[in-house]
Amino acid sequence: MASNAACVNNLVAGEVVVAAKMSEEDGNNNVDYSQRGQWLRAAVLGANDGLVSVASLMMGVGAVKRDSKAMLLAGLVGCIAGACSMALGEYVSVSTQYEVEVGQIKRDMMIMMENKNEMEKKRRSLLPNPLHAALASALSFTVGAVIPLVFTAFVRDYRLRLGLCVVVSSLSLVGFGCLGAELGHTHKVKSSIRILIGGLLSMAITFGLTKLVGFSANLEL
Repeated sequence: MASNAACVNNLVAGEVVVAAKMSEEDGNNNVDYSQRGQWLRAAVLGANDGLVSVASLMMGVGAVKRDSKAMLLAGLVGCIAGACSMALGEYVSVSTQYEVEVGQIKRDMMIMMENKNEMEKKRRSLLPNPLHAALASALSFTVGAVIPLVFTAFVRDYRLRLGLCVVVSSLSLVGFGCLGAELGHTHKVKSSIRILIGGLLSMAITFGLTKLVGFSANLEL
C-alpha cells in the first residue's frame, strides 16, 4: 500500500512542481510564489496521501474481513499513524533543505560581500519553514484520511460500504486535484485525471492483492 500511495504522491509532486514553474512565468512578476509553494506542496501531498492511503487501507481490510468495525478501526489507526509520520517526515525533510540552503547563502556571502545584510535577509525570507510544512502536511493528511472514514462509518452493508468508499474517495481526489491546480494555476482536468487514476489504481491493487493473500491463507471472514 505504501508503494502505491508513493506513486500517487509522485504524480502530485509533479503537479506542484509544474504549478510553481508556471506561477513564476505569470504576467505578474512582482508576486513571489516561494512562500506559497512551501505549504502548498506539503498540504497537497498530505491531503492526497491521507485520502489514498487510508482508503486503500480500508479497502484492503475490507477484502478479508466484512466487519465494519474492523474496517473503520484500521482506517482510524492509519489516519493517526499517517498524520504523525507525514509531519515528522516533512519536518526532517524541510529542515534538511533549510540547512542546505542556509549553507549556500553563507557560501554566497563569502563570495559577494557587497550588500551582505540586505541580500541575506531577502534570501532567508525565502527559506522553507520546517514547522509550517510539518503542520500543513499533518493537518491535510488528517483531512484527507477522515473523508472515507466519515462516509462509511455508519454503513453496515459490506458491498455498499466498499462502493461508497471508492466513490467518495474518487470524488475527493478530483476535488483535491482541482484545488491544487487552482492554487498553482495549472490545468485542472489533466491534474484531476492523473490523481484520480493513481488513487483508483492504489485502491484496486491493495484490494486485489489483499483479497488474493486472504483467500490463499483462508483469512476471509
